[in-house]
Amino acid sequence: MIRNLQELYQYRALLWALSLRELKARYRASVLGFLWTFLNPTLSMAVYGLVFGVIMDNAPQRYPFYLFCGLLPWIFFSSSVLGGTTSVSDRKDLLTKVRFPAQVLPAYVVLTNLINFTLSLPLLFLLGIFYSDVPSWHLVFVPVLALLQTLFTLSITYLLSALNVAFRDLQHIMANIMQLLFFLTPVLWEVSSVKGVERFGLSMSAAEVQQLIVMSNPIAALMTAWRDVLFTHKVPDWQPLAVVAGVTLIILWISTSVFERRREEFAELV
Repeated sequence: MIRNLQELYQYRALLWALSLRELKARYRASVLGFLWTFLNPTLSMAVYGLVFGVIMDNAPQRYPFYLFCGLLPWIFFSSSVLGGTTSVSDRKDLLTKVRFPAQVLPAYVVLTNLINFTLSLPLLFLLGIFYSDVPSWHLVFVPVLALLQTLFTLSITYLLSALNVAFRDLQHIMANIMQLLFFLTPVLWEVSSVKGVERFGLSMSAAEVQQLIVMSNPIAALMTAWRDVLFTHKVPDWQPLAVVAGVTLIILWISTSVFERRREEFAELV
């Protein structure tokens, strides 16, 4: 794991160049070009806000702003995972080159989406100001959350990208899993709205169910932390984040090991 991260640092210039090229090529043929970086999450917020803001009787106040605080980090995560899954299998042109560092491919996908996420944050702050919600000193936690989510996302993409080279059905499976995970994660809804369970022999209070959601789903813990910092302006709960950090280290160790073992096969299988 350490060696893999060291190699990423060694090839940081290549990593940065690939990310910039991807950003330039992403909207090259479109009329609005780079403005889609801001328009895509804004349009998604408008659609979900219109539908769920009207349907949900218990929707939080300033729901569009609440929604945007969760939607931006979710887009960062989901785009990185889906793009990272095919990052190795779709780049035969690079893998067949002599001594090309394959570990750069999933990493540059994550870095590209991290840059998109960072560039979208000013739009989030402007929306907050529109709702008379001025950013507070809690923004100091933004780099910490961004780093933690980046490492967690990177650990997932390394594993999926390595497995997808031999098992191409994985990319289609992940598209459906991400859609399911989107609705199981507190992006459109808030954890505090979840009620207790009294069925199928289970008896759990609302507080227990809410704690289970946050502690068992790393992305739910991250979404909750982002909203604590950006929406409710409070220090995020460190316990779920500590669990996310521990899970990240475990998955990162497993994924880099799998990636290293399979790396020699990539050029032949793609």
